[in-house]
Amino acid sequence: MAHLMGSGKPISENAIEEITADRSPHYEPFGWHHWPEHPWLAYQFRRGLGETQEGGGSVSEVMLAGSRMIPGDLESWHKEWMVIADANWQRGLAEEGLGHIRTAMNCFLRAADYYRQAEFHLEPTDPRRLPTFEKMEACSHKFISHLNPPGEVVEIPYEPGKPICGYFIRAPFPGDKLPVLICMGGLDSIKDEMWFMQAHGCLQRGISVLMVDLPGQGGTLRRHGLATRADTEVPVGKCIDWLEQRADVDPSRIAVCGSSMGGYYAARAGCYEHRLAAVISHGAVWSVHDMWGQKGDDFGLAMHIRWVFGAKTMKDAHELMKPFTLKGHLEHMKCPYLVLHGGHDVLTVTAARATYDHAIANGVDATLRVLEPEETGAEHCQHDNPTIGQEVLSDWLADKFGIDQRKLLKTSYNPLV
Repeated sequence: MAHLMGSGKPISENAIEEITADRSPHYEPFGWHHWPEHPWLAYQFRRGLGETQEGGGSVSEVMLAGSRMIPGDLESWHKEWMVIADANWQRGLAEEGLGHIRTAMNCFLRAADYYRQAEFHLEPTDPRRLPTFEKMEACSHKFISHLNPPGEVVEIPYEPGKPICGYFIRAPFPGDKLPVLICMGGLDSIKDEMWFMQAHGCLQRGISVLMVDLPGQGGTLRRHGLATRADTEVPVGKCIDWLEQRADVDPSRIAVCGSSMGGYYAARAGCYEHRLAAVISHGAVWSVHDMWGQKGDDFGLAMHIRWVFGAKTMKDAHELMKPFTLKGHLEHMKCPYLVLHGGHDVLTVTAARATYDHAIANGVDATLRVLEPEETGAEHCQHDNPTIGQEVLSDWLADKFGIDQRKLLKTSYNPLV
């Protein structure tokens, strides 16, 4: 099955797995394609390269690491990301000791994203996986501690002894009660990556952020072993309960955004958690089973899927996926809804349009924005250009929250430059 791009040429919905005719590093409609013979690794490399422009690295360091990797070798992938991650972590500590705080913050933010990449392809049982993940968290903790006001490492009550892991960062603007976006990833993106995908843009526009790892994500999966669940209104509801207890949060302006498979998580939560003032699917998913229900254990994301769903095989995961659909649920959404999607997205534009069309047909105040290759951002979740993705979603949300950005930016006491 294919969809038509702005060029009119059919694009395969399985393009992420296809090896292009040009086997050399080159530019594609979805961005820089570093190892065409290893498209899944090229996709992750493109992700790391794109996030450099949001502070998640430097272009030269990422390209240096890539030049040293053995194409297709996952051990080499881990090793070279660790080299630049460790270098930035150590430099950050040294510069912090000298009082060079801005430089230290830059180093910690780069190292966090490098550790995220280094951890990505390790098996769940690999003894290096949790320590690498916790090195990433240590970098994030250092970075947010130097913000003004300082970010907070939080644990949101969920199950006994098993909280939802997160970070709360207040927008650097005056005001007793500010709006908040609950930021979450999807199958593989985690709270620490949300800075590069959602949070930074919202903070710049006067919207505080709560970046969380829901069940099946990040620290909540790795430390507590909590698999994902279809009724995401439950954990999102716990996040709202927690936010409502804060004196600096406007409870009438709490929104949620989920990236990738988080597009389903956010939409499902918005169907039943009516305290939400707005919902964003940063990558739309109509049905997880429709998307992955035919994939085998050799699929590029199979390891993550099995882990997140708590399944031993993809066949077992297929059964667990079936409740993860917006069919019979989306019509219950009462708040404004944005579907933001890449025009060359692995999740397919077909899924985005189906989600949007169903929402509109059922009276939901929905907006669809598809980014085409000509403007960049056509990759999944705008990994080729995350800045444009943040601009689109945060401007939409600022408008829904009634934020006058001209007035706002004259009041910032710590502009995020």
